[in-house]
Amino acid sequence: MNGAHDGGDPTADADPIAAWTQLREAHGRRVTIIDLYRLVAGPRGLEPHELPRDERLVLARSVMPLIWPGWGITQGSERHEPITIVEYDAGWPVRFVHWRDRIADALGPVAVRIEHVGSTSVPGLAAKPIVDIQVSVADLEDEAGYVPALEGIGLQHRSRDALHRYFQPFPDRPRDVHVHVCDVGSEWEREHLLFRDHLRVHPDDAERYEQAKRAARRDWSDDPWGYTEAKTEAILDILERARHDG
Repeated sequence: MNGAHDGGDPTADADPIAAWTQLREAHGRRVTIIDLYRLVAGPRGLEPHELPRDERLVLARSVMPLIWPGWGITQGSERHEPITIVEYDAGWPVRFVHWRDRIADALGPVAVRIEHVGSTSVPGLAAKPIVDIQVSVADLEDEAGYVPALEGIGLQHRSRDALHRYFQPFPDRPRDVHVHVCDVGSEWEREHLLFRDHLRVHPDDAERYEQAKRAARRDWSDDPWGYTEAKTEAILDILERARHDG
């Protein structure tokens, strides 16, 4: 466990998922899927990333509905490309504009707001070479208003949860963009814009985040959930500073 929830835990000998659930309820978002991996790996003398990838996948999927209420994935949308981090590419904003225009044409007024988010939206920040786009809509639950249109421009509906819908290119197409649909005015929308805007004007935090990403990639290049969760501590710390500055 990290510093927020380590040492002398009475759940240590319990079922790993039950123990992890108790920790998550007690400590919130700072308890990650990696903590579940650790609960399973530790008694076997393994580090969390040393668990077999397929076992990690099963563990992660078992608790995703606790992390993202209402979570589900589209069968047949799996992709298993290794995670790479590259230096900032000045072409990323251009790619965003290309996809923004395609999305705007496809969705019309359904797209209340289309924003470039994630690491590729922060000049100078190293990132996975995949542009993240956030589309805000008036009613997230009205999937008929946006899912067919986005799939019509080559974006497969990969997953859904209570907070957002996630799209990526169909498996036979280059993975150059991810699209996240959320409710306009939601906490999901605000948090991602706050994080982006903070990193754009605070280079020290941008550097901290880049270091966290490179460290995450070293252990979790084969595990997208592990990679994402390994950055949680850095993200939450930066968001706390961003809210304070705001």
